[in-house]
Amino acid sequence: MKQELKILFADDDLKYSLVLKRFLEKEGYEVIYTGNGVQALEQYNRVKPDLVLLDIHMPGMNGFEVAEKIREKDRRTLIFFLTDRSDKSARLKGFGLQGNDFLAKPFYPEELIARIGERLGTTANVAGEETYAFGETVFSYHANELRTGNSKTLLTSRQADILRMFASNINTSVSREAILAGVWGDASYANSLALNVQITYLRKALKNDATVAIVSLSKKGYILKVNGSRAQ
Repeated sequence: MKQELKILFADDDLKYSLVLKRFLEKEGYEVIYTGNGVQALEQYNRVKPDLVLLDIHMPGMNGFEVAEKIREKDRRTLIFFLTDRSDKSARLKGFGLQGNDFLAKPFYPEELIARIGERLGTTANVAGEETYAFGETVFSYHANELRTGNSKTLLTSRQADILRMFASNINTSVSREAILAGVWGDASYANSLALNVQITYLRKALKNDATVAIVSLSKKGYILKVNGSRAQ
């Protein structure tokens, strides 16, 4: 249950952080906020969070330094890095410290919620696999594969990324902006058109499951509607 999950959130941008903190709390998460790395490490030892959101650039200790200290004794707690930088070297360093995800600012709160749901909510990670069950369908993310009964459909990596966002938010709207930011990295006109094409392909891929439908919301986004026994 969401309300049982604790998130430690460390970011020195107070105004931005309070907005994101309230958003997360409305989703049912318990959020402990701090504005610098030293306090973040102190709070980590006190509250034992399920997830740590770390801004990279903070006074006292930066996000990488905090993560390194955490990983010296804890390999299980999830760590998401938040930063204004999106360059390859920063990402490689973050994942080298065994960070679980990396979000470049600005990002949409819905994208963060989707990624949290992926890691802590509706996914099952067994032997490195990531699967989702909804309606009469099983979606294997890493295999880019849909199975409905005896039918198997292969997806492209981009289609799988989009469907993962939907599968993490069953019967809940996902904005076009969140999808474009999470899958393409920006909301350019060309990428927006590409999203329309990928949604068409996903609808065709799911046609064998009558209990599932990707429903468009005018100028807002999409909902993966599920009316089956496997829906979460």
